[in-house]
Amino acid sequence: MTSPEPRPAHQHGGHGHGHGHSHAHGPAAPVSKHLRKVIAAVLIPFSAAVLVGLVVLWPGGAPPHQRTGVGFDRQTQQAEVTAVDKVDCASVHAAQTPSNGDTSTAESRRDRDAAPRRICEKATVKVTSGPEEGRTFTEIVQPDAPRQLHTGQGVIVSYAPDAPRDLQYSVSDVNRRFPMALLAGIFALAVVVVGRLRGVMALVALVISFAVLTLFILPAVLQGSNPLLVAVVGASAIMLIALYLCHGLSARTSVAVLGTLVSLMLIGLLGSLFIGWASLTGNTDDNTGLIHGLYPNIDMSGLLLAGVIIGSLGVLDDVTVTQTSAVWELHEANPTMGPRGLYRAGIRIGRDHIASVVNTLVLAYAGAALPLLLLFSIAQSSVGTVANSELVAEEIVRTLVGSIGLVASVPLTTALAALVVSADRPAGRTGARPAGRPGAPSADRPVPRPAGARSGGGHRRRK
Repeated sequence: MTSPEPRPAHQHGGHGHGHGHSHAHGPAAPVSKHLRKVIAAVLIPFSAAVLVGLVVLWPGGAPPHQRTGVGFDRQTQQAEVTAVDKVDCASVHAAQTPSNGDTSTAESRRDRDAAPRRICEKATVKVTSGPEEGRTFTEIVQPDAPRQLHTGQGVIVSYAPDAPRDLQYSVSDVNRRFPMALLAGIFALAVVVVGRLRGVMALVALVISFAVLTLFILPAVLQGSNPLLVAVVGASAIMLIALYLCHGLSARTSVAVLGTLVSLMLIGLLGSLFIGWASLTGNTDDNTGLIHGLYPNIDMSGLLLAGVIIGSLGVLDDVTVTQTSAVWELHEANPTMGPRGLYRAGIRIGRDHIASVVNTLVLAYAGAALPLLLLFSIAQSSVGTVANSELVAEEIVRTLVGSIGLVASVPLTTALAALVVSADRPAGRTGARPAGRPGAPSADRPVPRPAGARSGGGHRRRK
């Protein structure tokens, strides 16, 4: 027997059946040695290949380059706003702009005096990090600027060493580290309080996932490795670590891993086919243009495909784990159900999951591209024109390819889980079974019998 039986069962036969029924809904018993060998024969070589890929493709850090001072490639320092004064915008512009002689005429002075006065803010900013810590400079903020400054506010300043000294520093952004750290702390606390140990493991897996992304995937792509190969190896490593760390080293988790792996392969094949067929370059905005300018050897279309694979992985984990757990619980509730019955019951659960997940994925991509969609709406472009533009076509391909992989993962994982769990013959479940209970474990749902038969059944379970 794989689970202990209550000792008083022979004395109180009816109660013995009650205990057996309640115990059947506990954790699933481990699968047989034969199935463990079959699963290991698939996953051990795959895990070894992922480990070899990590070692071979390990970049050892991002390659150095000469900063351009454009966009994200600027030098930045921490700073603080120490004072904010109200000034006349006209006087500020007059002091900053050389006179061309026209403002000295009476007509020009009359026009200037007739114009309404606009009040600007003159912020004094003190650099708080870097080699020039303590240096101050002034920043003029227009009254209609989207970002206003106030005394004591932390800011990020960009530094241009080649510019004139008075123009070397300028405010580029607001320092948001504290609210972002506070929000992350609230998130971690909520996960631990609700998820307990499983939540802690989920947070550890999240940290490891970011480590793989920042220490392996991004530097390897910058070093010139194939983005698709890097994404496949990195995503596989994240999948193995996250799933086994969060859900334990078990056959149930292994089935979810296999379902995720097959679905990722399908997403990679479809993404590669349609990205090439639609002639998507992956170089569609200022950020990708800057990357291509700094590292011209990077395959931008391959980088687009890598993003599709990595972006789909998180949702795939959720779908495959849910479907595998559903099939396992169905088997525990009714051990006599065969693979076909398990598949039909599991796929009914999966259909509800498909509807919600696909809608979530589409809305997530639509929300990310909302400013772009607004621009097309302002231009009054037709739906066909919008969909044909490369910016939107990338999002459409990304969304549809990922959604196809998610939809396919439900029947794939459900069928695989149904075959594995129904073919399972753990030790202690083989051999002769009591009549009228074919294929059932010793602790299953009670079957009405005469009182004498129940007592005999209690004696049989003590063997």
